[in-house]
Amino acid sequence: MKTVCCATYEGMDAKIVQVESTLTKGLPSFSIVGMASASITEAKERVKSALLSNEFSFPPKRITINLSPSDVRKEGSQFDLSIALLIALDYLSDDLSEWFVFGELGLDGSVKENNQLYPLVLSLANQQRIKKAIVPFESLEKLSKIPNIDFYGVKNLQEAMGLLKNLNKIVPNSQQSSIEYPFYEVNGEKYYYAKEYELDFSDVKGQEIAKRAALISAVGFHNILFEGSPGCGKSMIASRMRYILPPMRFDEILDVAKLDVMESKEPQFKPHRNMRSPHHTSTLASIFGGGTHKAMIGEVGLANFGILMFDELPYFQKNVLEALREPMQDNKIRISRVNSKVEYPSNFLFIGAMNPCPCGNLLDRRKECRCSDLEILRYKNRLSEPFLDRIDISVTMQAVGIDDKSSFSSLELHKMVVKAHAFSKKRGQVEFNAKLNDAQIEQFCKLDNEAKSTLAIAVDKFTLSFRSIKKIQKVSRTIADLDSSESIEKRHILEALSYRRR
Repeated sequence: MKTVCCATYEGMDAKIVQVESTLTKGLPSFSIVGMASASITEAKERVKSALLSNEFSFPPKRITINLSPSDVRKEGSQFDLSIALLIALDYLSDDLSEWFVFGELGLDGSVKENNQLYPLVLSLANQQRIKKAIVPFESLEKLSKIPNIDFYGVKNLQEAMGLLKNLNKIVPNSQQSSIEYPFYEVNGEKYYYAKEYELDFSDVKGQEIAKRAALISAVGFHNILFEGSPGCGKSMIASRMRYILPPMRFDEILDVAKLDVMESKEPQFKPHRNMRSPHHTSTLASIFGGGTHKAMIGEVGLANFGILMFDELPYFQKNVLEALREPMQDNKIRISRVNSKVEYPSNFLFIGAMNPCPCGNLLDRRKECRCSDLEILRYKNRLSEPFLDRIDISVTMQAVGIDDKSSFSSLELHKMVVKAHAFSKKRGQVEFNAKLNDAQIEQFCKLDNEAKSTLAIAVDKFTLSFRSIKKIQKVSRTIADLDSSESIEKRHILEALSYRRR
């Protein structure tokens, strides 16, 4: 019996599959066992054709391929090459159990790329379960970004067979490629960023308070809510925040590329964080993920490391908004189905945008609001207090004036973000300020005496809850980082209080 390794998905992570083969005496047959999906059972015909097309006589034996463990459902065409090699090289005495083999076979024996190969290999690398792998040659450019793995690219079945026949002589034909973007290094960790701004803050006229709040939100990953009349710039500011977000670690860039592949996009390997903006008519399953037999990733999972924006926030379904409270609080989303239970990371920055009333003119001095008090109350009540309690910064947009001018470009704001981000990393902080737990707040959010007195007065005056106090401390820490201040001062507390939801 010969064995090589392959992999399949179990939730969002890769599960190692041992591909075993036996060729025994008996009536000629070819069977694949081990909960194989249709795409794998169809591999029998591809493997037969590929072997016969490459001058290999199909053995007149009883061929059995087992995919272990047998209680895990396997799917994908990446098993083709491993099955073909086990049949063709049954006589080899070398131990192949440490080798991973991936690739879809063409009828002529060519080895083709599989779209799910990159996230599979990356997941195995994160689990430190893979050291060397045979992969399609055309996948090398993407896969070579993943560190600490020796990749051997093959174009056809003949090359793969020749490679395994000469294990002692082969060398990897891929070297880890680097990320060609500027970076800075703190405590041995590199943080990459891109000076590319498809949408620029220089296009935003006026709205200085909102731009300041957006800057603070971007630095600390604080959830933010923009409220204002239609056309005042809510969506305009939100769409530009993606390009001024903090730099990314190398592993985060690889994970974002993995999310791109899972959405059938070509990975770019850029230090740009994702931005997801589902429509308010989106279903619960499309936003959080789901499925009858397999729990697929949704918008919340795809927004990991980036932005999740809900425009026209009150018009989202009530059950969607209430279900969003868990990932906003715990930074992960759990999907439970009869056949699968999956947990996805969802460490995102939430941005909400809404009008002050159904007609949108409540705050406009030049237009008359057509809404009754009852309509406004019903509109506001679409957002529950527990949901709004997850919002760190609330901003009421200013009225638009004809003399408004632009003040900051995205490049200038991004420089402030990078500087503040580096300042926080130098004190040994790993998480963003908005994601700090209680112990980390005590460690990193140091208040001077005047700031403590100011916060104490605010707690009594506004009857702040425990969560609100922690929220103000974290926002204050971000404002202090923008000022490169080691401790939180009174002015930082006062500005943080100004962004408190009224």
